[in-house]
Amino acid sequence: MSVMVALWKETLEQWRTYRLLAVVVVLGVFGLLSPLIAKLTPELVRLVPGGEQLSLLVPPPTMADAVAQYVKNIGQFGVILALLLTMGAVAQEKDKGTAAMVLVKPLARSAFLVCKFAALGVTFASGLAVAGLGCYYYALLIFGRLSVPGWVALNGLLLVHTLVYVALTLLCSTFSRSQAMAGGATVGLLAILLALGAFPPLGKWLPGSLLAWGTRLALAQAGDAAWGALWVSMGIVASSLVGAWLIFRRQEL
Repeated sequence: MSVMVALWKETLEQWRTYRLLAVVVVLGVFGLLSPLIAKLTPELVRLVPGGEQLSLLVPPPTMADAVAQYVKNIGQFGVILALLLTMGAVAQEKDKGTAAMVLVKPLARSAFLVCKFAALGVTFASGLAVAGLGCYYYALLIFGRLSVPGWVALNGLLLVHTLVYVALTLLCSTFSRSQAMAGGATVGLLAILLALGAFPPLGKWLPGSLLAWGTRLALAQAGDAAWGALWVSMGIVASSLVGAWLIFRRQEL
């Protein structure tokens, strides 16, 4: 089996198992809702008992609120979907024996893992494209124009941020015997990254800094570029894939 055939097989599987559709729908819906939530927040506050007084403390919504809501929604749900869709990518195939059948074709184990990662990358890129277009359209209608290059850059950084967790979950799925074990290991890694990010000297080098950088780019705001966080994120992706390969090549299927 050639690499291109394997990649097509993995991409087609994303479609047939409705994973691609699920990502596009979930991210697309939250992309569309983000500007609306930002716009309606003061009105929602007024619906709370005693909210009339509380709403006076809420500033009028702006484009910055819409972008912040978008980054929060897509960042959080991107990580959740990355964990849910990837934790069985290898563990489930080892358990069912389909991995052994594919690798007999023959297909290199490194290519097997890279094709899975690439197919997941296509899935999340598609979801982010729909979410980004939907959010931009409604933000344009409600708040005005955003920088197109800045918006594209923000969504590119959101994709890198999501792929970090796809790669980490793929690594955990490779050394785990079950989906549940892979999910638990990934949650542990996520907790470690969040804990490290709480320390400012370390946080600026971690994937979370990509979201703040992307927000500034979308709003054309001044601020330091988080190139270090971008390189570290790409390093995490690369090292996770290499680690998965080193583990997978020694496993008996």
